[in-house]
Amino acid sequence: MKKSRILCLHGYHGSAKVLSGQMKMLTDGVDHLAEFVCVDAPSLAKGDFGWWHAIGDERATDAEESGAARYEGWSRTYDGIVSVFEKAGPFDGIFGFSQGAALAALLVGLRSPDGGTTERKPLAFDFAIMVGAFLARDPSLARLYEARPSYELPSIHIVGRSDVIVPSESSRMVALKFKDPLVVEHWGGHVIPGTPEVRKLVSTFLEERRP
Repeated sequence: MKKSRILCLHGYHGSAKVLSGQMKMLTDGVDHLAEFVCVDAPSLAKGDFGWWHAIGDERATDAEESGAARYEGWSRTYDGIVSVFEKAGPFDGIFGFSQGAALAALLVGLRSPDGGTTERKPLAFDFAIMVGAFLARDPSLARLYEARPSYELPSIHIVGRSDVIVPSESSRMVALKFKDPLVVEHWGGHVIPGTPEVRKLVSTFLEERRP
């Protein structure tokens, strides 16, 4: 049987290479089911980092960005992601960690529910996996969560009970935007877990999603 192709999105100070290493404990258990395609944020080619920078709130942190009013760099990220789908796709699913998980949740709002892409819905994929996600605080992007049909897809939300970077409640708030989300908890912090329990749940999820 074919493997699923999954586009993987790294965290704020990360890269494709860093994410691949962070995912190793998890992907070693399920790499027979899926091909994990890690990509760099477009900012890295410009000597910058991250998928965006939270601007407009002095309280904002690099991770959850609570209260941030505007995401500088979003348009560059948007164009970059659409280009990746066009040139390196198709992808069956998306995976994101930390800021990459927040991005993944936004990309679901840009997803065409019926698979037929349009200017307003330029992406097509069938499932999403997020680790340490948080909701976007940019009002112009938060509107994407209102696209309810786009969020009616299988999703896994992996939550660290000891996560002090992105509180577990933040990830649960993201899960509430999805229809029938699978929330998977682990006792670790802000990491991609590779425990047998998590690998088994992810493996079952991917087995059910195989092309």
